[in-house]
Amino acid sequence: MSKTIKKIGVLTSGGDSPGMNAAIRSVVRTCAYHNIECVGIYRGYQGMIEGDFKEMGPRSVNNIINKGGTVLKSARSKEFMTAEGRKKAYDNLSAAGVEALVVIGGDGSFTGAEIFNSEYGFPVMGIPGTIDNDIFGTSHTLGFDTALNTVVDCIDKIRDTASSHNRLFLVEVMGRDAGHIALNAGIGAGAEEILIPEENLGLERLLDSLKKSKASGKSSSIVVIAEGDKIGKNVFELKDYIEENLPEYDIRVSVLGHMQRGGSPSCFDRVLASRLGVKAVESIIEGKSNFMVGLLNDKVALTPLEQAIKGSSEIDKDLLRVSEIMTT
Repeated sequence: MSKTIKKIGVLTSGGDSPGMNAAIRSVVRTCAYHNIECVGIYRGYQGMIEGDFKEMGPRSVNNIINKGGTVLKSARSKEFMTAEGRKKAYDNLSAAGVEALVVIGGDGSFTGAEIFNSEYGFPVMGIPGTIDNDIFGTSHTLGFDTALNTVVDCIDKIRDTASSHNRLFLVEVMGRDAGHIALNAGIGAGAEEILIPEENLGLERLLDSLKKSKASGKSSSIVVIAEGDKIGKNVFELKDYIEENLPEYDIRVSVLGHMQRGGSPSCFDRVLASRLGVKAVESIIEGKSNFMVGLLNDKVALTPLEQAIKGSSEIDKDLLRVSEIMTT
């Protein structure tokens, strides 16, 4: 067993996601439950370098479980990528008496935590927060479920106008390297086609599918596209290509963008954040370090940060098959 930890710092880093505030709340209150002081670090690693710290207690996290974004703010820090920047961060943490860190973020944030741990032996624990669900070692990242609900709600509204005007809508969702949002939301919203980076549908196959939809009597269609899909350079070029080859389609493009990151977190994300925050703090208390807490088979489990960073989250093959059947 390592020495008794008396003060833990918590920060959010990288892109924000719904559920981050719920995770902050969980970390702070778990610290209080175990009589450990908790320090909030503002603006991620940049705030660590600048000493932007604030003591946090149970009442300081009142009424944030339902809020999107992050009350601790987030930033990307180029200075933390340098040895000099990390030395400043370590000196500030030491001066404040912080003895361990809980980092809420994605693989870039975890990479910084792992390097910091290797250089200073500083205990770190990661909580996965990203709507893309693209981190190895957890079935769900914080914000993924909320983003799915946001996307499905948007597509439901788009379908109303698509049906009214007999239009084909190309709906682009987030997912530069992973198609989890597109695949799940596409199935949930009843999309006619789903395009993701992991599966190259091909332009000709897409055209054939749209022709069949038209021939079967569908007067309107929704195609959900992950932003990282390789079928075209971008969704607008794809629109032009379809119009050239299928002029009978009246096509509109809707890029959902950052609205997918916002909004009040779903109940699932609030509960998940609460579970992961408790596990992160209690794992530090037990002397563990350099792990990410995640959800595997509905159980909270630890994955070494190195594996979480280097591993890849696989697309669900069963869902791909379901998608193929549902678009018949």
